[in-house]
Amino acid sequence: MILVGPSSSGKSTWAAENFASSEIVSSDELRSRVGIDESDQSAGTVAFELLETIVAERLRRQLTTVIDTTGLDRERRLSWIGAADTASIPVFAAVFDTDLDTCLAWNDAREDRRPRGVVRNQHRRMKHANAEIEDESYTGVLRDAVVNPTAPSVVTSKPSQPVSEAREGHTFGLIVSRFDWGDAPFPETLRSIAARAEEAGFRDIWLMDHFRQIRSVGRPWEDIPEPYTTLGHLAGVTSTIRLGCLVTAVTHRHPAVLAQMIATLDVLSGGRAVCGLGIGWDEEEHKNFGIPFPDVATRYELLEESVDILRLMWGKGTPEFRGEHYQADSLACYPRPVQDPVPILIGGSGEKKTLRLVAKLADAANLFGTPERVAHKVGVLREHCEAVERDIEEIEVTHLVNAITAPDRAGLRAQVDRVRPSSVSFEEFVNKNHGAQPADLIGLFAAYHESGADHSIVSLPNAHIEGGIEAFAEVISGMR
Repeated sequence: MILVGPSSSGKSTWAAENFASSEIVSSDELRSRVGIDESDQSAGTVAFELLETIVAERLRRQLTTVIDTTGLDRERRLSWIGAADTASIPVFAAVFDTDLDTCLAWNDAREDRRPRGVVRNQHRRMKHANAEIEDESYTGVLRDAVVNPTAPSVVTSKPSQPVSEAREGHTFGLIVSRFDWGDAPFPETLRSIAARAEEAGFRDIWLMDHFRQIRSVGRPWEDIPEPYTTLGHLAGVTSTIRLGCLVTAVTHRHPAVLAQMIATLDVLSGGRAVCGLGIGWDEEEHKNFGIPFPDVATRYELLEESVDILRLMWGKGTPEFRGEHYQADSLACYPRPVQDPVPILIGGSGEKKTLRLVAKLADAANLFGTPERVAHKVGVLREHCEAVERDIEEIEVTHLVNAITAPDRAGLRAQVDRVRPSSVSFEEFVNKNHGAQPADLIGLFAAYHESGADHSIVSLPNAHIEGGIEAFAEVISGMR
């Protein structure tokens, strides 16, 4: 977050009211550290060198950082924007266009007041800064501190936008990827998560398709249940929520076997199965279990043939199939799925192959990254759709994101502290998992909706804790 405004425009007061002191890097405070006091301009050069060092290190560690200077120097703003982009951190500008008389009055009341001519000069420079900011690459621009954010990574850049325009039609799914719940009983906790997610308004619940826990989520020896057996169980303890794997690797099962499994899940759930597919990525996992792991080009061929076989298995008759990798004399599936057809989601953001296959074969795409990245991928998907003469509106765009929320900042800290590893600071965990109060998370998901995403699949690290799912229900209702 870059604060922009003349001295005595209210920047520091606003920052102190909305951010922890550890999140604010202030040039005035640093000037007092290396000089006589905050007004010691002779210490300005050293103070700014120190500020740049602190900002660079905080961005490298992906910590929430509020840069409290006048922000009137464009070169400095551009350097901070570039550093944030390099660290893959959203960057916002908070603009304080306070009128001159107010700035002068507030300045006169300060113990460390600036010369009135300095304040007037800075106020004149604000006109140029306002024009420049419009051409700079911010995730969002906050005018007159109209938003009271918990973390800058989740503030919407259009706080005055009508709610109906930004939120219409957006839905949510919950992915459960970690099952290391301490002393909590596994079956009961899993059933509770599914029931609470259904009650909160999540449209679907997803599991990962892995035979051991992946490193980005947990430790290899942690419990991770076979997903389709687990989804079958959840079908019996829920009534409306849809069920799927995000995503099933085509290398894990023969497509005819997978077709039968998903059809059975669809029947047992009364038509709530979703088929998520991908080419697979964990080569080490395949080697450990003795599962063949062909090259990327071959896995894409397997994916395309698998979709063809699934469609044939779930359709009418008993057709044969002759492909490069699979051959079948008589494809049939009994019982047939309730849905006609079962929706197929393809996961991955590869622009040349994955999104081309989505345009050609799938009902949904699951993407990754920031709203800006998702918007770019949607644009690529649109081009592929045009190439095959398909309407992109026929394809649901989903994306995967971490989040954790609570009604207030104290509650958020309590929730985070219950699930974060001891080696990870509160700030690091919040930044990685988009920790914020519900109103601010609505801004994040509004930005995803504007990027072209229809559906957000959310990983809640506190889903197993009382209040974790329930707090997110406010986000779901706010996006309807």
